[in-house]
Order: sequence, then C-alpha cells, then structure tokens
Amino acid sequence: MSGKVSETRSAPVDVGLVFDLRNPQRWHRPWADRYARALEFCEEADRRGAGGVWFTEHHLFDDGYLPQPLTFAAAAAARTHNVRIGTAVVLPALRKPAQLAEEAAVVDLISGGRLELGLGAGYRVPEYQLFDTDFGQRFRRTGAAIEEVRRLWETGGVTPGPVQDPVPLWGGFYGPRGARLAGRLGMGLMHISHEMFTHYRAGLIEGGHDPEQARVADLVPVVLADDPEQAWDRIVPHMVYQKNSYRRLSVEGTDRPLPPELGPEDIRRRPDDGSWGILEVLTPQQAADRIAERIAGLPVRHLILWADIAGMPDDLVARNIELASEQLPSLLAARLEATGAARV
Repeated sequence: MSGKVSETRSAPVDVGLVFDLRNPQRWHRPWADRYARALEFCEEADRRGAGGVWFTEHHLFDDGYLPQPLTFAAAAAARTHNVRIGTAVVLPALRKPAQLAEEAAVVDLISGGRLELGLGAGYRVPEYQLFDTDFGQRFRRTGAAIEEVRRLWETGGVTPGPVQDPVPLWGGFYGPRGARLAGRLGMGLMHISHEMFTHYRAGLIEGGHDPEQARVADLVPVVLADDPEQAWDRIVPHMVYQKNSYRRLSVEGTDRPLPPELGPEDIRRRPDDGSWGILEVLTPQQAADRIAERIAGLPVRHLILWADIAGMPDDLVARNIELASEQLPSLLAARLEATGAARV
C-alpha cells in the first residue's frame, strides 16, 4: 500500500503558534497578568496574519500548565478575527461527550467558525486518576467520545451546534495504534511522520474514508529569531526546564524509573538522521528550508510552532510571533514550490 496522496491534493500550509500558559516559579508572574499577556499575544498573532493560535492541556503541573484549553480558546476567539482557533490537544476521555460537544460548539460560535479541534488520549496516569477515569481504557474511551461528539452535533443532540459542518477534527496520536484510529475516525493526523502516515492512511481505508482526503498537522520544535545564536542563550534555560518537567512528570504514577536530567548540550544536539532536535532556534529562511525537508511528501495543512516556552522573555516571544506570522509562511511556500515538496 502506498503512503502517498494524489498530486491534486496540494493546499496551503498554515503556520500557527501554540500556548501552554506555563508559569514556572523561577520566572513567575501574577497569574492574571500571565493570562492577559497570552491573550495579547494571540491578538498580535491575529493582527500579523498567523494561521492559527493553539492551546494544549495538562493537569497537576506545578507550573500551572493550561488545564482547560477550550475555556482559553473561547477567550482567544473573542479577542481575534481571522486566526484559526485550535486545540493541540484536548483529552476527550476526561470529559463527558456532551460536555465536550457543547464547549467546542461554543468556541466555534464565538469564533464565527474558526475552531480546529485536536483530540488525544494523553499519557499521564495522575490526570486520569484526577478525573476518576481508567487510564488503561484511554484509547477506547477516546474513540468512543469522538464518535459520540460527532453524533451529538449531527443529530442536534446538543444545542446550539457549531457553525462549521463539520468541525475539523484532528487526532493527536504518536504511535501506530493512534494513527490508525485517527484514520478510521476520518480525522486529520496531528503528527508529521512518514512512518505514521502509512498507518493513518490504512486507517482511513479501513474506516471507509477517501484516502485522498488525508491531512496532517503537528507541533514542530522551532522558535524563530533574527540572530539564533544570541537568542539561544536566553531561550535554553526555559527549554531545559520544560523538557525535564515533561520527562519527570511522564513517569509519575508509574513504576518506570525517573529519566536522567537533560542539560543545554542535550537540548541543542540534532539527531544524525536529520530528524528534529529537542529545540531548534532558526531564522525564518532556515526554518523554511528545514521544514520543507521534513514535510516533503505529506499533505500538511497546519504547522504549529512554540509561541512561548515556559516563561520565555516577552521580547523573544513577540519577535517569534512576528517572524512566524509575517515571514515564515511566504518563505515556506516559495521553498515548497521550488522543490515540489508541496505535492507528493
């Protein structure tokens, strides 16, 4: 089975930014100020023509990682006009399907039909315990919840319904099982991987969906700067903190050993096979070249860059948003056109 899609399926690639609202003690600011500033950055991204602002979910992080992305998405929707409003991701297994259907519909209504609903199964045991939900059944519950949300929208089972029909749904899954599930459910795959795309496309066929409708999105570990070397020294402490907190909390509630701490040299190391490093600080042109290389042959619709990493200084965040919104999209489009990477 081919993992490729037809050449007629070329489409523009949107470049967006993801916010997780972390507020680490080392760089802590008052919570109301932290949220207000993030909304200002969303407005700035909208004014500058970004393709999307995206919000993600975790619970029980000591730095206050955003726990309710749809709530924040509603606020961003009310403060913006054109940018897509996305989740990357919401965890449907932690919610009643009717609650998720209603909350997502409200965001779509407030935004005038700009919602991109990314959904995932999650990977942290304590989060499932917090909501009294069986971690071992997370994939089954996630698939069932997605199907029920669709049914509620299609049958008027909740009111009012969303503006879009259908609301674009994305599966934020990183393994073969999840990629196949996203395909069977007819969702986009929120993971840029040639290997996983093969499983995803097979799932589309299994679910009776047209494989030519395949679509891909993902978070890419990139921050943009005019002078990457100078910016790196200021960004790396935030990335070291972020990555080590992910690693530590990923094993919480399990019998897996605590992984070793990473240092700045680990963050900067780029794999020999050319795949993404943990973080790459690049100029817009460098990013366009790098991204075009990594997405060649995939029907990518949304690229999502970090807007802010764990309390990163505001001036770096503002310039990153400006470059991602105003410079990267045209440079990437030109690079894809020149190489033919926009088509398969």
